[in-house]
Amino acid sequence: MLKTKVVEVVSAERLFFIALLPPPEVQQVATKIKEHFAEVYNSRHALNSPPHITLQSPFKWLWENLPLLETSLAEFAGQEAPIPVILDGFGAFPPRVIYINPLRTPELIAIQQKLTEHLRNTCGIVDPKAKSRPFAPHVTVAFKDLTKSNFRAAWNEYQTKSLNYQFTVPNLTLLLHNNKRWEIQQEFPFQIGD
Repeated sequence: MLKTKVVEVVSAERLFFIALLPPPEVQQVATKIKEHFAEVYNSRHALNSPPHITLQSPFKWLWENLPLLETSLAEFAGQEAPIPVILDGFGAFPPRVIYINPLRTPELIAIQQKLTEHLRNTCGIVDPKAKSRPFAPHVTVAFKDLTKSNFRAAWNEYQTKSLNYQFTVPNLTLLLHNNKRWEIQQEFPFQIGD
């Protein structure tokens, strides 16, 4: 009797997303808040990525086609000015998400819309959920593993906390999931000046 060998084909698709990352000093503050959520509210999942504002939610992309994606992002970023960001307090998507609140400035809304259109036109990347919900910029500090009861307790603590930062983001950032956490794959500088 012949034995057939099953060959498992390993998918070359990897998981990516595209974001704006705050400067290191603001990332440190946001990470400390995430660590507070891990210690006090048993919500650790947000520690699996650097603090960020998602512009393009996670999508699968063939690893061998990474140069095409990187070229597309470099071209896009090269045509855009650095993005001013204002972080002002905290917000929530009940019953599981608490975030640092970026103001919905015209620049932030525009960069997300332009990037979405650019990715659709150059790479065929489309987020099906984006059509049913508006862009809601946020810097997540707790989600997914935040229980409903811990959400209520944490939101009581954070909903009136003050936090204010203003900065300009000089790069568009491509992040890659390494099967454990998100890490920076590459940064694409925005055009300097107007």
